[in-house]
Amino acid sequence: VKAATAVVEERPTGNVADPTRVKILTQTGGSMTDSSVVTGLVLAKKRVSDRMPKHLASGKIALVDGGLERREIMSNVKLNVSDTGVLESFRQKEKAILLEQINHLVDLGVTLLACKEGIDDDVHSALCEAGIQAYRRVARSDLDLLARGTNATLSHDIKGLRKTDLGVFIKSTNERWNGVMHWIVETEEGGATFVAKGSTNETVGEVERCFGDALGVACQLLEEPHLLAGGGATQVALARHLRRFAEGFAGREQLAVEAFADALEIVPRTLAQNAGLDPLDSLLQTVAQQATDGTSAAHHIGLNVEKKVPSNMVSDGVVEPLRITRQVLAGATEAALSVLRIDDVLWAKQDPTAPDLPGGDETETGP
Repeated sequence: VKAATAVVEERPTGNVADPTRVKILTQTGGSMTDSSVVTGLVLAKKRVSDRMPKHLASGKIALVDGGLERREIMSNVKLNVSDTGVLESFRQKEKAILLEQINHLVDLGVTLLACKEGIDDDVHSALCEAGIQAYRRVARSDLDLLARGTNATLSHDIKGLRKTDLGVFIKSTNERWNGVMHWIVETEEGGATFVAKGSTNETVGEVERCFGDALGVACQLLEEPHLLAGGGATQVALARHLRRFAEGFAGREQLAVEAFADALEIVPRTLAQNAGLDPLDSLLQTVAQQATDGTSAAHHIGLNVEKKVPSNMVSDGVVEPLRITRQVLAGATEAALSVLRIDDVLWAKQDPTAPDLPGGDETETGP
């Protein structure tokens, strides 16, 4: 919930919570209970130089889909060196070009730089003197997350950077976790990082999958904050309503409606079976208690697997998001309709070498 709240956006049409804005960072070691949610984007990166500022409070960030390094000379180009100072002059010229790019960053007011590719070692001192905190070899996916959080635009090179391409960050810090330096960036647009921990890689993977499922549910709940009673209460109430509705049809439509009600009751039956209870008895008890409750909260009565008896699921704190239930019902209904629309019949080809089944004498059918 904390991670989903960190990425929710309030818009005129309603809240929007994008789970893809939450970064998942995996660490092997420790217990699953040591997993936590950190506000901001966390990357396992260190500054290109320890002399750079360790902490920055608010400023402008530049994101480069390239690097700050010398250009490679084309393979078909040859240099004729006639003097010992020519090569050194050539190198100084290359360094001067890099320094011009740093001066361009300073003129734009950039204090934080992230590059997809490398940063030349010869310009580390210049970046330190300019007070710029720089990071190299940042993954493209992380650059995209930074761009979304800071409202920055990725630039192919530093020369082409404009003020409108820059983003804004609230805080940029460096912390050492378990001997590894991590870069933490907090932005105005929010964002969070889930640090998944476990004793083995398999455990960490399971924690990551569980968090992904929970995050998706939390984001959907923030976008549509409506809940239904769990424990199969909603499905039983819908099935009871459909059976009464089916009585208004005199034809075979009544059978179709009742079949839909039977399909809804599979949810509480499966829940009871998974809890080690009798599916039929549990379903009948739930239906009877809803029918005899006589209050406006009758449709809240579902199967409480801990008490092993039907009870008010809302009072017991067992609820489920409305959006998920609606999506499941709509998806299952559409799948069933798609199957019913199939007019073709695919006949299985029988292997002539296979023996006949007992009592399965072939009978020829015809018009």
